[in-house]
Amino acid sequence: MDPSRSPTAAVPNEPAAEQAPKPELSAAMRAKIERNRQRALMLRQARIASRPSAAVEGATAAKVCKTIDTGAGFFIDEEGGGGEEQKSIKVVHQPAPVIEPDYLFCDDCQKPFMDSYLNTSFDLSVCDMCRDNDQKHKLISRTEAKQNYLLKDCDLDKREPPLKFILRKNPHNPRWGDMKLYLKIHVERRCMEVWGSEAALEEAKETREENKEVQKQKRFNKKVKELRRAVRSSTWAKDTVAHQHQYGAEEVVDLDEDLYKKTCETCGHELTYEKM
Repeated sequence: MDPSRSPTAAVPNEPAAEQAPKPELSAAMRAKIERNRQRALMLRQARIASRPSAAVEGATAAKVCKTIDTGAGFFIDEEGGGGEEQKSIKVVHQPAPVIEPDYLFCDDCQKPFMDSYLNTSFDLSVCDMCRDNDQKHKLISRTEAKQNYLLKDCDLDKREPPLKFILRKNPHNPRWGDMKLYLKIHVERRCMEVWGSEAALEEAKETREENKEVQKQKRFNKKVKELRRAVRSSTWAKDTVAHQHQYGAEEVVDLDEDLYKKTCETCGHELTYEKM
């Protein structure tokens, strides 16, 4: 029987059966699939990085894995068998993301900067290029701040916020205690908080100067008085010899009391006595 004439033989001119069209996915479903795919990719990379194989020069040795994309938003890993299918590959870790630092802006030049001496020591947003040690950003000692701006210890240390300072060796004698240096503009600002205005500060300075003059005059008068007393005592010699009474021979008789009296010829003291 001729096979070409068999009823089961395929007809060469018959067109192939058409495949059924796939249903279209909505935008929400496609987005969900993409998120699942990205999440699965991240989990796979983390699992490969956490394997106990030793790292050499920032790389991790791992087995060859066959990754199958299911098309549903996740992957299936199939590790190869033994023999020639197992190979060592280097999995390089992705570098950490670069985080942009928090830049500071200078109050004078308005330029960004990372850090500066004034910002570290006194919390002042001024870069090192704009730092003026002679005038604007001058440092003064604690004694000068108290004398020139009439501030007390509590104004510097306890009034909120406490003024920041730096410690320096005493230039007059290194063995003495360290000096506390304050930023002059901070001291001036604190002075205005305490006294309110420059006029009140000048008035307080004048009052203090007047009190100093009064105290100075009192000390001068006291020294003059002590000097006069010393001069007077040096010219007058005090008689420290004990007085001896000298009674005369004459006796005065008091008949009513039956007493006898004698009078000292030098000081007039009367001695009264009885005779038995």
